[in-house]
Amino acid sequence: MTTNPEFPVALAGAKTDTLMWAHEYDIEPQAAQQLRAIGTLPWVHGIRVLPDVHLGKGATVGSVIAMEQAISPNAVGVDIGCGVSAVRTNLTVEHLDRLPQLRAAFENAIPVGFNGHDTPVNVRKLGLDRGWDNFWGGFKDLHRDVQNRESRAHQQMGSLGGGNHFIEVCTDAENRLWLTLHSGSRNIGKELAERHIAIAKTLPHNQDLPHDARDLAVFLRGTPEMDAYRRDLTWAQEYALRSRAIMMGLAKQAFVAHYEPLPVEFDSPINVHHNYVAEETIDGRPMLVTRKGAIRAGKGDLALIPGSMGTGSYVVRGLGNDASYQSASHGAGRKMSRSEAKRRFTLDDLNAQMGDIESRRDTAVIDEIPGAYKDIKSVIAAQSDLVEVVQHLATRLCVKG
Repeated sequence: MTTNPEFPVALAGAKTDTLMWAHEYDIEPQAAQQLRAIGTLPWVHGIRVLPDVHLGKGATVGSVIAMEQAISPNAVGVDIGCGVSAVRTNLTVEHLDRLPQLRAAFENAIPVGFNGHDTPVNVRKLGLDRGWDNFWGGFKDLHRDVQNRESRAHQQMGSLGGGNHFIEVCTDAENRLWLTLHSGSRNIGKELAERHIAIAKTLPHNQDLPHDARDLAVFLRGTPEMDAYRRDLTWAQEYALRSRAIMMGLAKQAFVAHYEPLPVEFDSPINVHHNYVAEETIDGRPMLVTRKGAIRAGKGDLALIPGSMGTGSYVVRGLGNDASYQSASHGAGRKMSRSEAKRRFTLDDLNAQMGDIESRRDTAVIDEIPGAYKDIKSVIAAQSDLVEVVQHLATRLCVKG
């Protein structure tokens, strides 16, 4: 096993076993306090903190929380199943051409922002219809308050969303072209999460939580509320996984059409969550593991760790480090809030930092400027005992919502 002489380090003052792949002086004080608040929950077995750590809503982004008998829906967050996908093509940097037209082709094929498809995507044409009827058949079992959202959920399946979600064309060290994307469970995941978060806060066992941990109200194993949340959580995680597969299918179609008549081939895709819950064995005991802004990095697991919209991504292979609960960072992580980025940076800054990358250049994406994020190279270096780098991907084209 690869070792890292610098990390992990323990979080000072934490009431629960909390190991970090970051120094506390590099973390926002509010994020460190948020981590300590998580550790006050009596159900928490341990917490692991990755180098992209920053303040989150409810729980800290870049955290892994192991609980034996409980789950906090706010620790998962409202973008249930958010994650990334990547696929390598047979084309090379020599084939990069007409990038404005290629970006337009992606944007025409895949709705961005709050938008969805006018009609649901024909998944059969994409070869993605396996288990489709069973999946949608589960909608009727979801929380009663979302039953009037099914039509919208169909239309948003295979759409990007906004914020830090993206579609990119990148090049690797061998000059091969890659397609990458980042998205989650769209509005239906948000609606389900918000309803269960509200329910958890009403439960008697959460009424005496410390003031700074009240947003972390939990469901307990063996209760009907936990069963209902896990049913909806599992469905939303599958929604996100399927949605990314559809978007990648649509992106591949647009890519092939752009380069016609060149023969285009694609490797098997990477498709992983970084906001989710899984049942895993931790310290020899069965645990409910919540990763919020973190990926599983089991031995041999392939994943994508993106930076900001201008700094590329890393394809990595997990080293299976039990000290981190076999986890690694989900990205670079923000170093300032969206509002601060909008105050601090201008369109001139955006243009300078994006260089010759084909992308939007308007005020609506200033909060996604590379300068608002941590240095992805340093984040990767800090977790050398958690993942090994397979490829660094340099961004050549970026679609934002």
